[in-house]
Amino acid sequence: MTRVRVTAPRGRPAGGAQAAGVTGHPPAGSVPAGGAAAGGAAAGSGAGLRTAVDAREAAEESDAGQVFVQALIRSQLRLGIVVAAGFLLILLAFALLLGVVPGLAELRIAGLPFDWVLLGAGIYPVIGLSAWLYVRTAARNESRYRDLAGDR
Repeated sequence: MTRVRVTAPRGRPAGGAQAAGVTGHPPAGSVPAGGAAAGGAAAGSGAGLRTAVDAREAAEESDAGQVFVQALIRSQLRLGIVVAAGFLLILLAFALLLGVVPGLAELRIAGLPFDWVLLGAGIYPVIGLSAWLYVRTAARNESRYRDLAGDR
């Protein structure tokens, strides 16, 4: 396995979409160790990886490319807010359930208070499901972006 040095592209803000790894591709100028670019071409020849990276950067710098990147950022932000709000609503529902149903907090299961069992055994599957949905949907958003940007 060869090592790859990942650096931020020059001329862009450090917090930009490319630097944050949104597109999932190496930044401009990064070449795999050993001096070979994609497809076995020599790094100095300008073929392979450099051509694809230059074409992608040119597309991102165009007006349409900027719109695509901004749409991706908005969709990922919206996804994060929806998943976090859904998780917090479920957590709030657990708390309301314990407060509204009389005697539920005093109930014991296997010697443990019910509220502890509910939070311990009930919340972790919700966390896992939220994380799985987030990752799946974020990958789908990025795939749609790559399709729109013509990056495949």
